[in-house]
Amino acid sequence: MNKQERVALVTLPLILVAGGMLAVAGSRGGASVAGVPLFALCMALAFVIQWLAFVPAYRWQTERFYDLTGSITYVSVTGLAVVLSPAAGARALLLAALVVVWSVRLGAFLFRRIRKAGKDERFDALKPSLVRFLQVWTLQGLWVSFTAGAAWAAITSTVREGLGWPAALGALIWMAGFAMEVVADEQKRRFRADPANEGDFIKSGLWAWSRHPNYFGEIVLWIGVAVVALPVLQGWQLVTLVSPVFVALLLTRISGIPLLEKRADERWGEREDYRAYKARTPVLVPRPPGSSAG
Repeated sequence: MNKQERVALVTLPLILVAGGMLAVAGSRGGASVAGVPLFALCMALAFVIQWLAFVPAYRWQTERFYDLTGSITYVSVTGLAVVLSPAAGARALLLAALVVVWSVRLGAFLFRRIRKAGKDERFDALKPSLVRFLQVWTLQGLWVSFTAGAAWAAITSTVREGLGWPAALGALIWMAGFAMEVVADEQKRRFRADPANEGDFIKSGLWAWSRHPNYFGEIVLWIGVAVVALPVLQGWQLVTLVSPVFVALLLTRISGIPLLEKRADERWGEREDYRAYKARTPVLVPRPPGSSAG
């Protein structure tokens, strides 16, 4: 067992501990099913789905349905929370719609992309190792649970309150973030589909405002979900509001921006136009092209 596998072996129980702590916090003040907290049940299902999908993925050494499994998890677990939550009201239905619409759109987009590409290079070194590959599937269970945690806690909460202005504000924030993510993804898809751009990098549209506008949109939309959920959360349930913070940390420090920036530097780091693009374009928070950073 090499060093990376030993690290993965240590990380696995830590992921489960983090998930367990969130399950306990989000279950306080929430509904139960046959004596089991519904929020904790939702989280457990999120992990179980990943582990079930991991078995054939490892057997056939494929990551093709990794993102699709994440999307299916969001939809199925959120739907279960609504169905099993007693007297799920308008807020629960709104939150479920926000989570499901986002997950279906992104899951379909990523699945089409990997079908066209054939593989995701990030998994090349992970797939041969049972421990490391299992780690990324388990991490996806934690990712789903933490990002949707505020929505699930609000859906399963025993507190009921009219929608009001916080829900309207949260929905507007979500729509702004969702629109940015969708537009950025579509702009990049069209750029890559054009043979004239083969081997080049995108620097137009929203990508002239930010080097990762799709990630910024994703962070913003989860802030919107948290705003909608907030009025019916109480006590330890408020811990689930870490959702947008978790998304931001994951995308900016772990699996998103660092990997993409490294790959881009390796491909275009010697090009003067790429270095100029990096110098004038913020890594995440959009800024109008040509405006001063200071």
